[in-house]
Amino acid sequence: MDPHVRLPSASVPYWAEEIRTLWIRLDSQPAGLDPTEARRRLQQGGPNTLQTRRRTTALAVLLAQFKSPLVLMLVFAASVSALVQEWVDAFIVLLIVLGSALLSFVQEYSASRAVEKLLARVQVRVSVLRGGQTQQIPAEEVVPGDVVLLSAGNLIPADGRVLEAKDFFVSQAALTGETFPVEKRPGVVPPQASLSERTNCVFMGTSVRSGTASVLVVETGVNTAFGQVADRLALRPPETDFERGIRQFGFLLTQVMLLMVLLVFTVNVFGEKPPVDSLLFAIALAVGLTPELLPAIVGVNLAKGAQRMAHHGVIVRRLSAIENLGSMDVLCTDKTGTLTEGVVQLDGALDARGQPSPQALRHAFWNAYFQTGLANPLDQAIVEAASQAGLDASDVQKVDEIPYDFSRKRLSVVVEQAGARLLVTKGALEPLLEVCTDLQDEGPARPLDDADLERLEALYSHYSEQGYRVLGLAYKPVSTQQAVFTRDDEQGLTFLGFLLFFDPPKAGVQDTLAHLARLGVDLKIITGDNRKVAAHLAVQVGMEVRGLLTGRELATLPDEALWHQAERCNLFVEVDPSQKERLILALQKTGHVVGYMGDGINDAPALHTADVGISVDQAVDVAKEAADLVLLESDLDVLREGIEEGRRTFANTLKYIFTTTSANFGNMFSMAGASAFLPFLPLLAKQILLNNFLSDLPAVGLATDNVDREWLEKPHRLEMRFIRNFMVVFGLISSVFDYLTFGLLLWVFRASPEQFRTGWFMESLLTELLVALVVRTRRPFFQSRPGRLLLWSTLLLTVLAVLIPYLPFSDAFGFVPLPYPLLLGLLGLTLLYVLLVEWVKGVFYHGQKLAEIM
Repeated sequence: MDPHVRLPSASVPYWAEEIRTLWIRLDSQPAGLDPTEARRRLQQGGPNTLQTRRRTTALAVLLAQFKSPLVLMLVFAASVSALVQEWVDAFIVLLIVLGSALLSFVQEYSASRAVEKLLARVQVRVSVLRGGQTQQIPAEEVVPGDVVLLSAGNLIPADGRVLEAKDFFVSQAALTGETFPVEKRPGVVPPQASLSERTNCVFMGTSVRSGTASVLVVETGVNTAFGQVADRLALRPPETDFERGIRQFGFLLTQVMLLMVLLVFTVNVFGEKPPVDSLLFAIALAVGLTPELLPAIVGVNLAKGAQRMAHHGVIVRRLSAIENLGSMDVLCTDKTGTLTEGVVQLDGALDARGQPSPQALRHAFWNAYFQTGLANPLDQAIVEAASQAGLDASDVQKVDEIPYDFSRKRLSVVVEQAGARLLVTKGALEPLLEVCTDLQDEGPARPLDDADLERLEALYSHYSEQGYRVLGLAYKPVSTQQAVFTRDDEQGLTFLGFLLFFDPPKAGVQDTLAHLARLGVDLKIITGDNRKVAAHLAVQVGMEVRGLLTGRELATLPDEALWHQAERCNLFVEVDPSQKERLILALQKTGHVVGYMGDGINDAPALHTADVGISVDQAVDVAKEAADLVLLESDLDVLREGIEEGRRTFANTLKYIFTTTSANFGNMFSMAGASAFLPFLPLLAKQILLNNFLSDLPAVGLATDNVDREWLEKPHRLEMRFIRNFMVVFGLISSVFDYLTFGLLLWVFRASPEQFRTGWFMESLLTELLVALVVRTRRPFFQSRPGRLLLWSTLLLTVLAVLIPYLPFSDAFGFVPLPYPLLLGLLGLTLLYVLLVEWVKGVFYHGQKLAEIM
């Protein structure tokens, strides 16, 4: 059965059908589906989602643990052991492989399920008509036959036919590649029309740019145009620096491991050692060298970080963005709702002379009350102020509307009262004055002259300097015979007055900005407001304005000049939405990791372009969908906590790499070298795998490890050169002590092969366990408190490492009890190794600091 509802097919495509025929075929009506029928269709056809978005299953995660070629080679080698009747070895090898897989599975599966629950908290909702009533439902519950109500900022949830539209423009570049928004209107188009020619249809995955419309849903889920090309459209997001570094690190290790398998196997076979044991040894050595828990550790660290960030009110939509958040050194944001309370109030409805005007309040009320486009706090503030003044619209009827758009920066509503019609327009002052020819002053309207314009500009400047956001208000009588109005009718208006709004700075925002500065994050304000309002706010919040750039100045700058200005300035005003993306690209060109915080329709390109796109739960759908992180509160302090959490996650991931590239590398390389001159294998395959398994157990605790304060104080990036230097320096130290251990075992204590393997296993495991506590911090290890899980698991396994030769099952692994003088000698070498690593660590990081200074 088809996973989605398929209603009776038509002889022609739905975009070529008459709308009355479509109503019958879909068994729907203008009032929408009956709620009971909608539930039946949802139950029968399933949710309105794409099949490519599959839920993570336990079986899929478990099977993924066995995809590694090295693990498969190990299983193959164990099977060979079983064929030659080495049953115990084969069983132990398989048991350890299974144990490692289960360890990774438990961590990865629990982390992925936690992330899925967090993502469910940020849900796109849709307005639909059900039984004649408007309802808000999740987009996944939309079914064929639903009537969806759309306005600016909405994501379109399914494919359908436009029933009614008013200045309705849709961005559909994701499907058709069209650069500019396309106007959609009711009607019928030919059956052979292409996607871009179907001007009477809307498509899933596109977004509403401006205007309003009602749409009859025809196709949902995989049956949509988006669903049919979902595999092609669901492109992988650009790699982050961290992802690229991890991939390069893994590629380097894979090359080393494959070379080691071939080389060690060949040397041991030519050394007349048993071929099966040599093969198992070579593969186990490669597995021991592999940081096979790295994907799990990265995944668990990111998932744990996402969970902790959720407690601070930050929902992570893309896990890899956590590392970028920690690396971010520039944050670009609008001022409204982040630096300000976001609770706007109307402080004045004034006439053209700046005096309170009941007429201005009444006209503004009609405009705000009847507009049906993009909901915004300014209109809500006007309606609330008018209500408190006792105004109502019971004797006024709406005739038509010319919705707001970002090029005109105006919104017009046509109303009728007592047989007279009026077009009332409000918007940004400059574009409004461009369409005004008259001015209503103290008496009747009169022509607007240059002196009037100069006086109006002076009033506007005065209010802006006081921190008010200022809109202009205008009107003109229109004919009662005209039913439809367009942008062309916004001409010859009479300027009526000003609307003053005030949005106070948030309490404590000064402390938050100071804390962001201490974290090494440079805040830059990008706003469409005029320079005086923005500068006034900057002073109020204690922000030092290093440079100011207007949108008009920005438009004249070539790219190279903008790179310099973008880095120098921190206040960008009167900026058009199209310029935001250009500013972010300029900052990225100069080597910054850039975050962008936005919640509007035109913020989507900037959110996509930024290294970290940040939106808020109250944002329009298209902004939330484009964002990597969604704040449940529009608060910079919440973001500050998220930045610190991102740096904790990055630090704990890096700790595992440091641990792996110190003792682990040294031990495996030393063992490979020893196998060339020893008459026996230095460790059996099952002993290497047990060593690797036990040393990985505490690594799980790194996800919850404590992080030193200095890791949080500035951004960090994954630098392969630094990791390579770390690997070489500390790997060599580990190898030196490995060969000292070989000398102690062979020449001092004349150890037998079994004693050699037991002693070497113990020393190798102890150094790997204890060095993790040393390299996890730049401080002296005794000054940095590890997490409880990491500390206790390390201590317990350290005790187990010493006791393991004396336990009842030790002979199954080829271990034998060691003489106590030998045991003390090994413990002494381990202690000396830890102290030397601690000393070299101080020298190493001091050298790194000097290199950074120079």
